[in-house]
Amino acid sequence: MTTSPHLLAAPRLLACAIAGLLALGACSKKAPPETPPRAVKLITAGQTNADTGETFAGEVHARIETSLGFRVAGKLQSRSAQLGQSVQAGQVLAQLDPADYRLAEQAASAQVQAADTARNLAAADLQRFEELRKQGFISGAQLEKLQAQLKANDAQLRQAQAQAQIQGHQVQYGALRADHAGTITAVLAEPGQVLGAGQPVFQLAQDGPRDVIFALPEGAQKSLPVGSSVRISNWTAVSTEMQQSWTGRVREIAASADPITRTFTVKVGIDAPQNAAPALGSTVRIYPPEAKQAQALLLPLSAIKRESQGSIVWVFDAQAGQVKMRSVQTGAIVGNAVAIEKGLQAGEQVVVAGVHTLTDGQKVTPYEGKPTADNTSASGS
Repeated sequence: MTTSPHLLAAPRLLACAIAGLLALGACSKKAPPETPPRAVKLITAGQTNADTGETFAGEVHARIETSLGFRVAGKLQSRSAQLGQSVQAGQVLAQLDPADYRLAEQAASAQVQAADTARNLAAADLQRFEELRKQGFISGAQLEKLQAQLKANDAQLRQAQAQAQIQGHQVQYGALRADHAGTITAVLAEPGQVLGAGQPVFQLAQDGPRDVIFALPEGAQKSLPVGSSVRISNWTAVSTEMQQSWTGRVREIAASADPITRTFTVKVGIDAPQNAAPALGSTVRIYPPEAKQAQALLLPLSAIKRESQGSIVWVFDAQAGQVKMRSVQTGAIVGNAVAIEKGLQAGEQVVVAGVHTLTDGQKVTPYEGKPTADNTSASGS
């Protein structure tokens, strides 16, 4: 019995068709899932009172700052004062190794005893020879010699006593004491270090009036003469509602510009007692007399994206759930914020974080923040 060639070819054709369908299925790609909207942090732009004129940044210092050091040389044995510590007048801050100075003090005391003994012996000899002179047993020249010897012994005793006092002072100078009440602003030596006489160990900001020190650009010193009244505010304030303000007067302007920065150092005395003045070392803002307050639209610096064509912000479209790129014109920087002069209206919502990773028209959702512990427990119950 013979088999038809068509019947033999049928299974082969069926296998080829199945293999082709499998290959087509493997080559076809599934459509990627839609990216979920990204959560963004928003802020609503609003008008506020702000100083948009020229301002300067300064640092609060004590009016009198002194370098404290030992009056004698030696090895630093201990240091009790720490950086930032408040100290009182007369408080011991550090101590040198006193061994050598105590030995020198003992040697000076021994010299006093020796000089006192020699002086007493010379006085006794003079007294005896005065009796002999009255009796005519010695000449007047001999008596005068003994009188001169007593005077020399007196001088040697006074010299030894003065030297003993000096050595006693040397021992006392081995303890470094604060000469005024204040705050330690720098520590310049550690125990075990060998110090020279007068080498600074601490920097002390004395209690009392406070100054603000800042740099004035070259050419601007005439606009802020000595005696000018200025306003001072804390650095972190971005509006008048958040400001702590003080007044001050220009006390001193450097006679010459810094050779590197070409700026003039200015010192402004703060018209406030120490307990009401800004904290020592804090950064403050100085407003010259011509600085004016005005309504300004302020945004955090993190909301601004700098590009070659200018500054842009991302404005949130609540209806479309998207962010739109918007070019803006920026003005003065006020603390950690910048004034927006053109391109934005009060009431619009702007992205304030991650502005460098967004694209125009990107789908976003407002960031609501993490749930608190109270909210979590309430939902679980």
